Amino acid sequence: MAVTPVLVIKTDDSVVGVRARLYDDYSEHNIVLNSVITYWWANNMPPAIKFLELFDSVIKRTINEVIPHKTLELKYEVKANQTLEKASEISINLISVVADNVGFKIEGESFSLRGLRKVDDAFETSEFSTVFEQSIDTPDIVLKKYKEMQDKH
Repeated sequence: MAVTPVLVIKTDDSVVGVRARLYDDYSEHNIVLNSVITYWWANNMPPAIKFLELFDSVIKRTINEVIPHKTLELKYEVKANQTLEKASEISINLISVVADNVGFKIEGESFSLRGLRKVDDAFETSEFSTVFEQSIDTPDIVLKKYKEMQDKH
């Protein structure tokens, strides 16, 4: 029986943790929300969009450290209280994660983030929902480095 790798997402008020595990090998990275959100606010960047970009990148890096791969396929649903450019709250439901045709079991696939941006009394909510299907390639030179790191274990 083949062992299925696991991707675990853990959240609290200030951190989103991403952990990939296969057998006894694992990698874990945290997104410290207060730091990145403050940076995005200071630079007038849309926090919901920037968070999703960072989330994709952290999943990619975390999995690459356990299972070096060329292509990562991510599929997730995002619901927000406004368009992503203006949203102050988002909910994410991770549907599937596949690295070079190896599917991951997902634990903690659904979570919500609030307070992504400051809103005033005139803020009008408008339900927004979409599904992202990402195919993210690892550059060959980076993949080579991950494989070298793996061989040292």
